[in-house]
Amino acid sequence: MRISKLFNGTLRNPPGEAETISHKLLLQSGMIQQVSSGVYSYLPLGWKSLKKIETIIRDEMDKANSQEIKLGILQPRDLWQQSGRDEVYGPDMLRLRDRKERDLVLPPTNEELVTLTVKNIVQSYRDMPISVYQIQTKFRDEPRPRAGLIRVREFDMMDAYTFDIDEEGLDQNYNLMINAFQNSFDRCGLDTVLVDADSGAIGGKDSKEFILVSPSGEDTIILCDNCDYAANDEKATFNKCAKVVEPSLSLEKIKTPNMKTIESLSSNLDTKKSEILKTVFYMSDNELILVATRGDLDISDVKLKNHLKCNELRIADPDEVTAKGFIPGFASPINIGSKKIQVICDDSLKFTNDLIAGANENDYHFKNVRYIRDFTGNSEVDVVMAKEGFACTKCTGTLQTQKGIEIGHVFKLGTSYSESLKATYSDSTGTPKPLVMGCYGIGIGRILAGAIEQQSNDKQMVLPKNIAPYEVLILGLNSDNNDVRSAANDLYGILLDNDIDVAYDDRDETPGVKFNDAELMGIPIQIIVSSRNIKNDSFEIKINNQVESTIVKTSEIISETMKILASIN
Repeated sequence: MRISKLFNGTLRNPPGEAETISHKLLLQSGMIQQVSSGVYSYLPLGWKSLKKIETIIRDEMDKANSQEIKLGILQPRDLWQQSGRDEVYGPDMLRLRDRKERDLVLPPTNEELVTLTVKNIVQSYRDMPISVYQIQTKFRDEPRPRAGLIRVREFDMMDAYTFDIDEEGLDQNYNLMINAFQNSFDRCGLDTVLVDADSGAIGGKDSKEFILVSPSGEDTIILCDNCDYAANDEKATFNKCAKVVEPSLSLEKIKTPNMKTIESLSSNLDTKKSEILKTVFYMSDNELILVATRGDLDISDVKLKNHLKCNELRIADPDEVTAKGFIPGFASPINIGSKKIQVICDDSLKFTNDLIAGANENDYHFKNVRYIRDFTGNSEVDVVMAKEGFACTKCTGTLQTQKGIEIGHVFKLGTSYSESLKATYSDSTGTPKPLVMGCYGIGIGRILAGAIEQQSNDKQMVLPKNIAPYEVLILGLNSDNNDVRSAANDLYGILLDNDIDVAYDDRDETPGVKFNDAELMGIPIQIIVSSRNIKNDSFEIKINNQVESTIVKTSEIISETMKILASIN
């Protein structure tokens, strides 16, 4: 590609609305243009990188024996109502009606439609296993799009689906997909971490995320400093074990005027937060719920919602709490049998000793409170978030936190969709059985953004060679010089003949403009053609993210270029 013919427009100054390095560089380089909030158009340089990413993913998916399909984007809403996810997704899913008043959706994912597609074909256990994938535009009505391609309303995604006769087959396909994903990310030059994850609106029993560690990321991951434990903060657990001694003191009421918070109780009573009972009220699908845990722990809305299996979960308003007979700031699950409320206790409470807890009376608390002796719950489960500094559940190590960008996600769905959509096969005895399903997704645009975040700075885009728009950029300086133009043209042709993906900046621009634009393009190798070097029968070659350049004889420029390409990621 001759840059003089390239449809592209670089920006002299970085756009003010850009929050992250990738957002800034993608806009400034002309790889993308914003259409509206969370919606972008790809221009030739950005589209070329995106297609290279897709080619890598297709290759790895084909190696995993998955077959490419293309599902319809516009889907009937009743399909999502059958699975129950129309309500689960709520306002995040785009809905519309056609001229005949039929309800339709523009979906963020395709579990329902692919299940229906397979249902229409599969009859017997002999028809499986099945593995299919597609690369398709998806939609999500994000309330707060941000960070360019990282959180958008319209996005390109590779979504894959497997169907098996049993859990053993699912496990095999699940592992095949993890391997295909890892190979794809490695070839795209991404350094990802595989972490345990919550299944969210997709559902299923097990899931894992591929996370690119980056300060620009929205996700928080929890890692052990001593072993391989890794999970996102919605799924992470920690070692809550502590020594429990036999109770020696009985329940005692104490005056605590205006001490309505954990902080005020801790400071006024000279008590550790972990020795105070935290009581939080939630509204779960219009039902008031009481959640109790240690005062030093934070409740995870995700874990709690998963346990309750509710569609909507929020912190209760004070009026909703008082309407049930509780006093905000002085409430607890002690002596509340008459209030008929569901009580959920975090499992950390079984490792506590004497606690401070609300007395369900204004300006009073109990001390010497014991879990089980003085109160219990309807359930005892893990509903709190792991934090940095907590103990690992797998070893004696300590947990650490990092920010990251979710690039891929894999799920073991089991039979949830096949049961709701009545997708069955006949086993060897002729008995109908539900299909056992897995689903797997990669964010294509996020790979591009993540790769930029990984190595670039705010002035220079650095992309791995396999997904950069071109492998080599020829910069012809003093292009009005016939010798420079001739040498650059010859080199351009020779590189093309050697199957090197090359661009040639042949514009009638100053060296400063060409070098500035080259910094924005993310092309890994620059070959500089100048009148001074031509006189010495040589070219100047430079790797994009390195300061130093090398002078190479004309006779060696092809071999040196190929040698550098083989040595860099």
